Amino acid sequence: MIDDNIIARTTLRHLAGQVSGLSVVGECSNGIEAFNLLRREKIDLLLLDIEMPGMSGLELTKNLGAQCPAIIFTTSKKEYAVEAFELNVVDYLVKPITPARFIQAISRAFEWKNEWAFSEAYQDKGTLFIRDAGVIIRVNIRDILFAEAMGDYVKIHTAERFYLAHSTLKSLEERLPAADFMRIHRSYVVALHRIDMVREGTVVIREHQIPVSDSFRSILAGRLNIL
Repeated sequence: MIDDNIIARTTLRHLAGQVSGLSVVGECSNGIEAFNLLRREKIDLLLLDIEMPGMSGLELTKNLGAQCPAIIFTTSKKEYAVEAFELNVVDYLVKPITPARFIQAISRAFEWKNEWAFSEAYQDKGTLFIRDAGVIIRVNIRDILFAEAMGDYVKIHTAERFYLAHSTLKSLEERLPAADFMRIHRSYVVALHRIDMVREGTVVIREHQIPVSDSFRSILAGRLNIL
């Protein structure tokens, strides 16, 4: 739990202590402490205040990127709710937090964790589960055309539509089969079997023209079956 108010942390600790299966790993009074704690410990859920000195809860969430655990914001302000849910957080609790509302949020967090455990189990079977706009969607890896980095998000393109996942391109690349996918630019990973044409420093996949960095051109040429 991360909150600069010690009374708020005490309240959350008391509420958490009444929930079976929930253990408090640590407490922090600001975002920097929390960032360092998350680098040391494996944490599944953050109870995170928003307005804190040094680094706000929203800034911390954005900085964590793909390494971000499930988050429940705990704040006295309602006006950050839209921005918070755009970051795909589990819930948004406004202080003072009632036991009933706390239990509801924790139940959502347990469901979130189970959904991701389910998704991990299927990734090796040619399926990737993507959290897009708060919904987890199953995507066949063979349907992915390419992916592009967009700040704290990755835009994953298929023939039918695209998905916007809160992740890094590197994290996605590690989940894709290396035999079928390749990074051709610092902002793009492409499916080699989906490339229609290579011309003038770009690859063409359907209607998309995707740049190839100079450092990747020779590697790409070696990966393609060129006569």
